[in-house]
Amino acid sequence: MTDAVLNTHSDVGSDPHPTLHNDDLAPLPAAQRRWGPFPIFNVWTNDVQSLAGYTLAASLFITAGINGWWVFAAIVLSGAFVNLLVNLSGTPSVRYGIPYAVMARASMGVRGARFPALVRGVVGIFWYGAQTYFASTAVALAINAFVADPGRATFLGMDWVDWLSYTVVAVLQIALFARGIVWIERFLNFAGPAVYVVMIALLAVIWVQAGDQLLPAVGAIFDNTEVQGWAAVGAFVGVMGTMIAYFSAVVVNYGDFARFARDERSMRIGNFTGLPVSLALFTFLSLFITAGAFIVLQNGQGEPLTNPADIVGLVGNPVLTIIAAVTFVVATIGINLVANFIPPAYDLANLAPSRISFRTGGLLTAAAGFVIGGLWVAMIDEIGLPTFVDTLGALLAPLYGVLIADYYIIQRRSVRVAELFTMDPDARYHYRHGWNVRALVAIGLAGTFSLAAVWVPALADLSGIAWVIGAALGGALYTALLWHHRTAAPAGETNG
Repeated sequence: MTDAVLNTHSDVGSDPHPTLHNDDLAPLPAAQRRWGPFPIFNVWTNDVQSLAGYTLAASLFITAGINGWWVFAAIVLSGAFVNLLVNLSGTPSVRYGIPYAVMARASMGVRGARFPALVRGVVGIFWYGAQTYFASTAVALAINAFVADPGRATFLGMDWVDWLSYTVVAVLQIALFARGIVWIERFLNFAGPAVYVVMIALLAVIWVQAGDQLLPAVGAIFDNTEVQGWAAVGAFVGVMGTMIAYFSAVVVNYGDFARFARDERSMRIGNFTGLPVSLALFTFLSLFITAGAFIVLQNGQGEPLTNPADIVGLVGNPVLTIIAAVTFVVATIGINLVANFIPPAYDLANLAPSRISFRTGGLLTAAAGFVIGGLWVAMIDEIGLPTFVDTLGALLAPLYGVLIADYYIIQRRSVRVAELFTMDPDARYHYRHGWNVRALVAIGLAGTFSLAAVWVPALADLSGIAWVIGAALGGALYTALLWHHRTAAPAGETNG
């Protein structure tokens, strides 16, 4: 494929079907694809830097049971692997300027694409609620720094400060979303670098207080060798798998962002700097902050804190508390916009383009996510964050496998864009009444197995790689079932 993008705005045909087309789903013209490497980089830094991301990374160091250097290596390798995955899933959207919900029509059928889009949308809404809750803990941290706690009544596990904080974050996100994609882009470009500044400042404060005790504290985490032999190899792979599953939502829908890239080169540079490079820095900071806080703020007692909001709450510096709280909110809102707001908005719009716009889809996402996030403490958190991550990742994995197998093997890197927007029974992506039943079979079988790997005790050793299993199995089954449907590139079109 050439580095240039195709000007496909007119490729929807002269009369696109109203149930398949609106302005938000139409291919972006080349003039509107203006993201260079920096905005792409900030998509990933915002995805990495949330409170949930910090908590997950810190938890893996403590609970994996293997040497900390191996945990660090597994996290960085997972970033490199995700970099490869999104280069693959982003390429068709860079070329054609279409979001995932439209690209999925090539494999699922023009009607059948509603199914994977709905699954992705539901997963995004669950994550949206969870991340909104995590962001609200930072706001509650700031409020609690100035409000006495005589013992408050709780509802669904949260007191009035928690609920106020949760509502504030929810409203703030909707207000930002209402300003449109340009404001979202500006927010992401500010949030990514700002979070690193505050994390480095927090580390400096803790390091000054910890003095020469910090490095031994980090060493204690790195010396963890509870798991030995092949079990250690399994733990290493499990860390990688959990981190890959953490990114799975964006991996599937990455075309929703790649469609704004100027060219494939910009996308690849932004992906590399924002994933393995940024993830390595973030993990390094998370590890040192967690270890330092354990020595300085916890006096080496109990379990190390893995939520940075809890760590800041023990520092006892009101100014730092306010600055850190604001920054953590910014960071978590950033990931919510990237991974859990924009993609479901497109996915819901794809269900009924003539009635649901991108804006309406976003409001529906916010409303449903608010309910889910409100249940986080009382219900969802009981399964544990790693299991929560693995479960949602297992649901999405086959969708990725089918997307990649279809574009690179079945479609041979060439999509007839106009036929993604027509209900003509003779069109390539109409399949049977607009549904590709074989694709549904592949996704159903692969998804059942990947979910079983998370929840069935007999398959517990596979839980950490449930996403990889689901994606590979989904792609393989789809390729086998659709092999006869392979096509050559249309005459006169460059084959990528």
